[in-house]
Amino acid sequence: MAKPPSDTRFAVPAALKSHGPARIIAMCNQKGGVGKTTTTINVAAALAEYGRKVLLVDFDPQGALSAGLGINTGDLPTVYDLMMNKDMKTRDAIITTKVPNIDLLPANIDLSAAELRLVSEMGREKILKGILKQVSDDYDLIMIDCQPSLGLLTVNALTAAHGVMIPLACEFFALRGVALLIETVDKVREHLNETLQVDGILATMYDPRTLHSREVLDRLHEVFGEKVFRSVIGRTVKFPDATVAGLPITSFAPTSIAAESYRTVARELVARGNCA
Repeated sequence: MAKPPSDTRFAVPAALKSHGPARIIAMCNQKGGVGKTTTTINVAAALAEYGRKVLLVDFDPQGALSAGLGINTGDLPTVYDLMMNKDMKTRDAIITTKVPNIDLLPANIDLSAAELRLVSEMGREKILKGILKQVSDDYDLIMIDCQPSLGLLTVNALTAAHGVMIPLACEFFALRGVALLIETVDKVREHLNETLQVDGILATMYDPRTLHSREVLDRLHEVFGEKVFRSVIGRTVKFPDATVAGLPITSFAPTSIAAESYRTVARELVARGNCA
């Protein structure tokens, strides 16, 4: 059985002498409520602590990533504006956040209209790829927080990405959709992005006190083997509190077990070769 994060050790990443080009990771799971946005924010924040320059892309019309960083997107240009206006430059929509080394490409409810408006667009699956290409050399990592579906927006994210990271709650029903997501990744690799790979599956909301959590984690390792991160994210009330504060857990409660868990994930990501 996988050990909890406090028993997992990975070396602190070496400092970088230069930045870019970025590795692009799509944070993806078609099931909601699995800790996808929380993981996006906090893995990025941990990597930022290690000197990595990170661009976060909010690619969910709910705008949870933007809200989780305390950004009010009301009058701001967003990723939707970039998708609809080919003459607009990506840098014109990027926001510097209050977290050092983290920038944000925000989103809001306008993004919900994108799939309908792009349905007849030539090369519609590659629009985000072109947007991110403009700024890829400025960052070490670009993380895309996908919406909980397998529609055109998610296909855009997978087409733009080098890798996919799958947060998975330690619950039986969360397991059921992973095979479908992997199938989608395979189809995108075959038709749109031949270099796309699964960077790893991250167990979230793990409660070692319950047999159910332990069984789900064991099943994950049994089915997906080395694709499962050794790091595990446990349940804690601190994550909602950090979200309300508009801060990553590494800033809100920097000495907490939760913060150290995400630092462990960040170190493992680097150790796996999925980030500089």
